[in-house]
Amino acid sequence: MTHHSSSALLSTAQSLAASGVPVLPLRRGKVPFGNCQACAGNACGGRPNMKTPGPCRCPGVCHAWAAASTDPAVIVSPAWAAVWRRAVCVGYHPGGAGLTVVDLDDADAVAWARTALPATRTLATTRGEHWIYRGAMASRNAVRPGVDIKSAMAYARYLGPGTGAMADLPDAVRALTAKAPSPVRPAPATAIGGGGGACPHRTPTYLERGIAMAEQQITAARAGVHATVYRTFLAVLSRHGRCGCLTDIHITRLFTAAQAKGETLRHCADAWINARTTLGM
Repeated sequence: MTHHSSSALLSTAQSLAASGVPVLPLRRGKVPFGNCQACAGNACGGRPNMKTPGPCRCPGVCHAWAAASTDPAVIVSPAWAAVWRRAVCVGYHPGGAGLTVVDLDDADAVAWARTALPATRTLATTRGEHWIYRGAMASRNAVRPGVDIKSAMAYARYLGPGTGAMADLPDAVRALTAKAPSPVRPAPATAIGGGGGACPHRTPTYLERGIAMAEQQITAARAGVHATVYRTFLAVLSRHGRCGCLTDIHITRLFTAAQAKGETLRHCADAWINARTTLGM
């Protein structure tokens, strides 16, 4: 990718924001900048579950996709200006703009989309294409080989205006994120009192603590980030992955923590898939 000057990136960001597209700077590797010291490990207590702006009012480019803004004063603020000078491209929050990006990562995925999905606005990427639809939905990675969905609680790299008319988000794309119902896990043979086989991991506090600890473990990595992310994913799946308690929100939190450490979305998806494979899931 060609590196643009900070003034060109800022101009692009301002233009997008003016049209209602929340933007954020992306650093080398096309990933968000990490949280500031005060917000590291979500110490600020803001943006719980990465769903809302939350109580954190950090002026910096923190909390990954949640930092994306359309406020011109924020985009040109001193805190953001220092980051624009180190940025390599502009990112945006598709869901915040009412959009969904189908990220096709290779030629096979593009060929599949041309037969399975309605035509819409497209943009060429390094290895494949982005197909952009009007309408937001839940994001999910690796919905099929080489295909990610980027919309709510996700970011995408801005690649230009694209070509073709933008179509409304079709059911064919929404269906890609549908999950088969988790099988009911029978109660252990040694269960006492004839319990109904309820999942012991569904206590909200227990699960929340586990996800928070996993985020902290990834954030604290100083070396061997790839290995740390994989081991953390493996630990989370071994504890919570067989009973249906993990949601897309939990997975997105883990991916966001990994991306803040420099992992790409593809690396996160690969590590998650490898961990599931190791556990026979």
